[in-house]
Amino acid sequence: MRKLVERCVYALSLCLLLLLLATGAFAQGKGHGGGGGGGNAGGPPPGAGVDRGLGNASTHSNGGSDDGLNNASTKSNGRSDAGLDRARRASSHLDQADNELRDHPGIPRALHTNANDLRAGYQAALATNPDLKFGNYVAATRLGQNLGSRFPNVTRDAILNGLASGRSIGRTLQDLGLSEHQEKDARKRVDAELKAARQ
Repeated sequence: MRKLVERCVYALSLCLLLLLLATGAFAQGKGHGGGGGGGNAGGPPPGAGVDRGLGNASTHSNGGSDDGLNNASTKSNGRSDAGLDRARRASSHLDQADNELRDHPGIPRALHTNANDLRAGYQAALATNPDLKFGNYVAATRLGQNLGSRFPNVTRDAILNGLASGRSIGRTLQDLGLSEHQEKDARKRVDAELKAARQ
């Protein structure tokens, strides 16, 4: 019975994370396109995120939802709290990415994509690594584009996997076959390209 409860709590946490990501994707597609050069990224409305509705749920259920959240946390030994924390971190990073895309519309163009697709790719990556910063996602994308023809192992996904395991971009590039000199040159080139895109 305990295992069944733990599985249910885990499934609930996963559903909350997916709901968060789906909410962001829905808000993205709702009239916030990248028309006129793909400059605006759109994104969820202010105040949207994992916790949106939790306060209302408590009021509308006369505190019943609070009991449910507390029970989920207790019966899962804190795993449901950890799931919500992951979702909150991912939501915060996604909000920062929205700001960056609004302030620097040249970034998607530098990556040969548009703001909506770049945001959607980053959102998908956050489901695996909620601590992934948008700047690292952008750099991994451009490094994969620049290096992939000479180093087939160097892809955005391979770099993101390295970051998710706690390695730096430089260490990951060396693990994927670049020499220290090559990885430094590659990162320097990407830094210059992205700096120009932000101007």
